[in-house]
Amino acid sequence: ALPLCDSLAAAQPASARAADPQRILVLGGTGFLGPHFVATAIARGHKVTLFHRGKTGADLFPQVEHLKGDRDAGDLSALQGREFDVIVDTSGYAPSHVEQSASMFAKTAKQYVFVSTISVYDESGDATKAIDEAGTLLTISDEDAVKAKTIREAVPNYGAMKARCEAAAEKAMPGRVANIRPGLIIGPRDTSDRFTWWPVRIDKGGEILAPGDRNALVQMIDARDLGDWMVHCIENRVMGVFNAVGFDGPVTMEEVLFGCRCATSTAGSLTWVSEEFLAEHKVGPWMEMPLWI
Repeated sequence: ALPLCDSLAAAQPASARAADPQRILVLGGTGFLGPHFVATAIARGHKVTLFHRGKTGADLFPQVEHLKGDRDAGDLSALQGREFDVIVDTSGYAPSHVEQSASMFAKTAKQYVFVSTISVYDESGDATKAIDEAGTLLTISDEDAVKAKTIREAVPNYGAMKARCEAAAEKAMPGRVANIRPGLIIGPRDTSDRFTWWPVRIDKGGEILAPGDRNALVQMIDARDLGDWMVHCIENRVMGVFNAVGFDGPVTMEEVLFGCRCATSTAGSLTWVSEEFLAEHKVGPWMEMPLWI
C-alpha cells in the first residue's frame, strides 16, 4: 500500500482544484480523521499547516508546514503572530483548549471548523426517537468544566465537554463556526476495532455470533467521506451545527454483516442470538460486541 498521504492525494484528480484556496490551520491532523481531511485539502490546492505534539503521524505530509506545541500544557507559542483563513480543530476535548485557540484567531479567521460528536446529546429520554441537531445537549457544571485542563481530564465527561467546546468556539467566533457532530467514524487508520472487528471476524469463517435484532439500525461514516465533507464546508463557508452519521437512509446490522461476508471467500454462517442471551452471558454492548447497543 502507498503511504496514506500519497495514496489519498493521488485519488483526487489534479484538475479538481478549489476556486479560492484557503490558508488552513489544522489543530491535530495526524491521527485518524485528520489525515483524510488534510489529504483532500492538499489535493484541492489549499495551503495547510499542521499543529501537533509530534508524537503521532509526525512523518505524514512532509510537503506542508508542521508546528509543534501542546494544548494540554497551554503551549500555543508556535502559533503566535500567525494568520489563517480557517481553523480546523480535530483535537479539542477541553473547553479551555477551544476557547484559547478560537480566541487567538477570532479577529482574523473566517471560519472555525470543530469536530464534535453525537455524544453531546442527552439520550435519557425515548431511546427510539430520532435526534436532530436541535436535540437536548448534555450539561456539566461550570466548576467541573473549568477543572478539565487536559484531554485525559475531559474524557470522563466526553459528551458534555464536547458540547461546552462547541459553545466556546461559537462564543469566540459567533456565526463563523461549523460544529460537526460525527457518529461512529470508520475507515483507514482506525485503531479502535469498533467496526473492523466484524470484517476480520467474518473473514475467519465458521459459525459467527450475530447480536440481537438483525433489523436493528446502525450508523457509521467513513473518515474519507467526512474529511471530504469538511473541505466542502470550508469551500462553501458552511456554518452551523451538523450531525455527520453516514448514509442517507436506514442501514441494518444484517446488511452490515452480509456486506462483510460478501468481501470474503471464507465460508461462514451467522447465528443470531437474542439481547437476553448476550446480557445473560455478560457481553457488554458496543465495546465488547461492536456496533451492538
